[in-house]
Amino acid sequence: MASDVRPKGGREGQDPVERAAPIRLSVRDQVLRELRAAIINGSLAPGSVHSAPALALGYGVSATPVREAMQLLAQDGAVEILPNRGFRIAERTARDLRELAEVRALLEVPVVLGLARSLPSSRWLVLRPLADATLAAAAGGDRAAYAESDRAFHRALLELSGNVHLVSVADELHRRAQWPVPQEVPRGRQGALLADATEHRVLLEALIAGDVVTVEALAREHFTGSAWG
Repeated sequence: MASDVRPKGGREGQDPVERAAPIRLSVRDQVLRELRAAIINGSLAPGSVHSAPALALGYGVSATPVREAMQLLAQDGAVEILPNRGFRIAERTARDLRELAEVRALLEVPVVLGLARSLPSSRWLVLRPLADATLAAAAGGDRAAYAESDRAFHRALLELSGNVHLVSVADELHRRAQWPVPQEVPRGRQGALLADATEHRVLLEALIAGDVVTVEALAREHFTGSAWG
């Protein structure tokens, strides 16, 4: 594992100076990214127990950044800390996912409806590249990449409200809902990433059109009918 990662390209709107100095990830942040992907993709199975030294050996780093990354994952509810043993990958039940979706819908749907009634069509256009990114990630079948693009879309949408506290709370709930789908959830639903991503595009088009009735129906369905929302 390399000691720093330099993302290719730059964000739209960056000037040449910014693009010439890409962000370097710390070893801990690299390990955190790898662990998140492994948990979301199921490489680190729910309920399995892992020690920091063993994981560190696999990543070619010391145990310290692994422990630090695991502490952060524990804050997200992705792992449980086992004193003197290591970390257990958290397990989610179908009920857990339903309850998280219910809370997210109670929080996000009224905000989206309020924005749909007040924002001009032009304000929604910034979300198009993010909706396209979710479709690309879903088409590639990479659950970890989809999780990041999915959260980026929802976060950017809610940021239009200007309420930073709302965005923070919603983003935390969203991340907690993105760990591996439980075994009791039908496999067909696990493979519905492309359908979920398509809902982003359809919802966005309704927002641009100012069709509040359709926006409400789509927003509620997105939380109740998809694997991650």
